[in-house]
Amino acid sequence: MSSNALHTSLLRPPILHILRAAGFHATKPEVLDTVVDLAARYLSMLAIKAAAHAQDNHNDSILNITDVRMALEDVGAFQPQLSAMEERITGQEDVRGVESFIRWMKGEEHHEIRRIAGMVDTEASMPGLDMPADKEDFLTALKKKHNKTGESSRFQGTVLGSFAEDKPLRIEGGPSDSLQDWAAKLRKQYPEKNRSVSRQPSSALTSTISSPLSDI
Repeated sequence: MSSNALHTSLLRPPILHILRAAGFHATKPEVLDTVVDLAARYLSMLAIKAAAHAQDNHNDSILNITDVRMALEDVGAFQPQLSAMEERITGQEDVRGVESFIRWMKGEEHHEIRRIAGMVDTEASMPGLDMPADKEDFLTALKKKHNKTGESSRFQGTVLGSFAEDKPLRIEGGPSDSLQDWAAKLRKQYPEKNRSVSRQPSSALTSTISSPLSDI
């Protein structure tokens, strides 16, 4: 299965739960595929814009809340909202769009989907049901249901589990026991201070920059 097909399959259950929480009881397959494709495109656009802001703001690919907020502003999720230039002119930070977005997310129209996502206690929201009151999202409950052995290592190293821990790679029959030892020996044998690297011009344009104007 390709990565695109896998990600689409993983996105189907959340979209189905969102449609169910919105009051839909049935849908045609082509309608579901369209909604899933729209959600995937929107999430992909958010991720691309957030990554671009991360590179601009702190020159790495680790996102923070500011990067996500700026990405949401780019896609028009915060309305009404002044632009960054308008905020500089007025000298005040406009948070109306953020506050409106928070009120919309915490409103009663999203109560059911928040319950399914594990953000609302089941006992507090639906006291008549004999269900545990712990906050557990549907994906975690689904993995527990299909994992009869109770071992969390079944999904380790996959998109459904935690990242696998890095283990040292052993080298059999060599002078070093691991790749780390081999790399350390190479660094001692060829120290950086003894290396002389002369950078050549990368193009004809860079080689003419330092030339006098009379030579051009």
